[in-house]
Parts: sequence; structure tokens; C-alpha cells
Amino acid sequence: MPRRTATLLTSTLLLIGLLCAAVLVRVPYAEMSPGPTVNTLGEHDGEPVLNISGEETFESSGHLNMTTVRVTGVNYRMNLLEAVSGWLSDDSAVVPYESIYPEDLSADQVQEQNAEEFTASQESAKVAALEELGYDVGSQTIVAAVAEDSPAQGELHAGDAIVAVDGEEIGEPGEVADLVTRREAGDDVVFTVVPAERAQAAIEAGDELPAETEEVTVSTVAAPDDQRAIVGITAGVSHSFPFEIEIELADVGGPSAGLMFALGLIDRLTEDDLTGGAFVAGTGTIDTEGTVGPIGGVSQKTIAARDAGAEFFLTPEENCSVAAEDVPGGLTLVRVGTLDDALDALADIRAGDTDDLPACEAP
Repeated sequence: MPRRTATLLTSTLLLIGLLCAAVLVRVPYAEMSPGPTVNTLGEHDGEPVLNISGEETFESSGHLNMTTVRVTGVNYRMNLLEAVSGWLSDDSAVVPYESIYPEDLSADQVQEQNAEEFTASQESAKVAALEELGYDVGSQTIVAAVAEDSPAQGELHAGDAIVAVDGEEIGEPGEVADLVTRREAGDDVVFTVVPAERAQAAIEAGDELPAETEEVTVSTVAAPDDQRAIVGITAGVSHSFPFEIEIELADVGGPSAGLMFALGLIDRLTEDDLTGGAFVAGTGTIDTEGTVGPIGGVSQKTIAARDAGAEFFLTPEENCSVAAEDVPGGLTLVRVGTLDDALDALADIRAGDTDDLPACEAP
């Protein structure tokens, strides 16, 4: 066999072997790519995204789109060829598998955590939006969760309203831990509560808590990490709203739509069109005080927004430097740190005064 032919044959076989290895070898990475966007002012699967009952609402001519990221499934393992392809792609990001699916969580636990974060983001968005508009939003400290095999298990229950601890009235969740940790491990703590069923019925109806309370005594134990006294509960907040708000959006998890939900609610509840007909998309967590927090996959979300037709993208200020490294053509990134920042930016967009919008800048 001629040397040239042998060399070509050897090279071809080597290339085939390398390709086979690249397909067969699994690597510990996951891929993030642009996901669908949904207009919070519109419908999804034939249902309004924001369903408001008991209060006048208004139509909008613009878009306030939440954005998402597609991620390879928890049980999927990328091969080397897919990882290299993702690294070379302008639209995708290949990241360590554990950064999305922690080793200490099962697939079901990851899904449950995402669902809980999504529910919490809806609650925060409702509170932030309604308080921005001057509505009265009631709140009550409750038992959010009870740890398994803790002293509180069987004594306190998720949904119980916490009225007082050791006789001191509770105004917010952080006060519960403060009062418990004043004790020494082994001491008793007395919780004054309204049981969950009666408490939740009152909270959902916007009524005062029933006057009848119960006292529950729980012994503390030492926390395994720092020996402070604990009883094994997580305190949270349950809110009562002046009218019914349902956010209808299945198959979405995590907290990153909070800002856009809040803006959508404000738009639907005010006569003025917040966007002035513009196509605005965005992302960001939001707390009940209206603070906008960072999210993951911002670069993929800006691409999704551009592909959907967005002109402006509301970007959490902590994500700005990353997002600004590669801005999709035709998209303006607007830096926001609070709900008020977002509303100010929308006012400028509505007025056509976009030159002074706070821009994201690359490092």
C-alpha cells in the first residue's frame, strides 16, 4: 500500500475513533440555552398570566415579558462532543453540572425547590406591586416549616400563626429566632399560636386572627453547627390581599420572574400603559420591599428576549457587567436595582426619552 494511502487511512481511522470517543465519553457538565418568553400582560395556553378578581383592571398595548432558560435535564449526561459544541456556540453556555444540580439534592428535591422558589417569587411580587400602588397588604408571621425529628415536630405545624414567644408579641419572622436563641439548650420556650386551619382561613379572608390562641411549650436543643438554642422551625410570612390574584404559568420554576410579575400587576391595575406600547422584557428576583436581585443565565435570557422581539431588557444591576459583555443586536440593556428603578425606566421609555436610561456597562 502506498505510504500516502496508508497515512490517509490511518488518519481517517483515528478521526473516526476520536469522534466515537467524543460521543461515548460523558462529561460532568450541563448546558443552558435561551428559553421561551411570556408576556405577563397577555395569555399563556389560553389563560391570562395574571388573573385578577375583585378589582378593576386595564388592558395594555405593550409587552412586559418574563424570560427563561432551557437547561439539560437532571438525568441527562452530556457527551464530550455536545460539550465542545456548546462551548463554541454563541447562544449556549456549558456549566458544571453541580452548579445547577447540587450533589446533595435528588431530582425530586431540585424540582420541589424550584417550585417553592417560584411560588415565593409570586408572593413577593404581589406584595411589592400592591404596596407600590398603595393597597393595604396584611401580613402574619407563621410556622413555614418544621424540621423532621426536631423538638417542634408534632407540637407546632406548618401554617400555625405565631402570636408571641415567651409572652413577647411577634411582629416579623426574624423575631422568633431572636427570642428562641436567647435561651440555653434544654430550656423550654412557650409559643402562643393560632392553629393552622383557623389561622389560614382568617389570613386568606383578610380578617383579624381569632382571639382564641393556644400555648405550646417546646424544649430547645443545641444547633449542631454553633450550639445556639433551636426548636427546629422556620418562621415565615403569610400575606392577605385586598382582592384575589392568581398567576397562571405552569412548567416554570425558580424566582427570576419576580420583577416582571410585579410590573405586570402594576400595569394591569393602573389606567396608564406602563410601556407606551413598547416591547420590554426582563428578569430579576424581587423581595417584598421591591429590591431586585440577580439571577442565573442572564446572557441566554437576553438572547431569548431579542429573538422574541424585545427592544429593552430590564437587567438586575448585579448581572449588568456579564450581560453587557455580549449584547444582542437591537436590544438595550437597562440597569435596575429596585422596582422604582424599573418604573422610572418605563416612564422614560413611555415618553420616548431613552437617551438617559441607566445602561449596563461591560467591565
